[in-house]
Amino acid sequence: MPVERIALVSDVHGNMTAYDAVLADIDARGIGTVLNLGDVAGKGPRGSAAVARTRERCAVTVRGNWDDFMPGPGPFDDPAVTWWRDELTADDRQWLRSLPLSHDLVVSGRHVRLFHASATSVYTRVFFQHTDDEFDGMFATTPMTGDGPAPDLVVYGDVHDVYIETREGRTLANAGSVGNPLDEPTASYLVLEGIVGGTRDDPFALGVVRVPYDVEAEIAVAVAVGMPTVEAYAVELRTAVYRGFHAERGLRAPDVATTR
Repeated sequence: MPVERIALVSDVHGNMTAYDAVLADIDARGIGTVLNLGDVAGKGPRGSAAVARTRERCAVTVRGNWDDFMPGPGPFDDPAVTWWRDELTADDRQWLRSLPLSHDLVVSGRHVRLFHASATSVYTRVFFQHTDDEFDGMFATTPMTGDGPAPDLVVYGDVHDVYIETREGRTLANAGSVGNPLDEPTASYLVLEGIVGGTRDDPFALGVVRVPYDVEAEIAVAVAVGMPTVEAYAVELRTAVYRGFHAERGLRAPDVATTR
């Protein structure tokens, strides 16, 4: 059987400039299957378009924390969240509500589990710097993951920081973020290679891909549609620094307001 390549994308967050660049890169590599680890909309200006593209291109999408809370019911205390929710159609919101919380597959005899944030909840965050207990917990069988064999490989998103870590035969990988990377200002995704099903005798690989995209074009879209929090969004896209650290690091986007 031929080796199959599967693209694992995550955290598009309504950034269609980055998403289209990543999908074009996936197509250029001849990868036919795309799996999505959630947080399709919110934070960026084109959540509805991101939902449409995801439904068109991704064989499976698991639910992220934004996908979970943003469909409502509203209204929300945060005007920005209300804006992102209202930018979605009723059908978009229903689709987000329907997404599964995890997805399992077998590649080259390895049990692979995909979810957005952790094995317990879309709201439980596990960073690159984690404890041994947090690492072990990502491989647990829980009410959220459902029954099934313990995974050999877990891939998740949520923290927007790509990495691959292997301990004692188990691999934990983060796909980073397509639309809001917080490790470097280029979109990321993972490529999983192997024989779907297969055995441990079959080849297997997992790798990181970084895709540059037109950050300024995406910021211009956010400004043009009047998206809230656009200044923080611009700094995040340009610097890959989380907005909670902007003030202490003296980061701001002085040119955004003049282009609105």
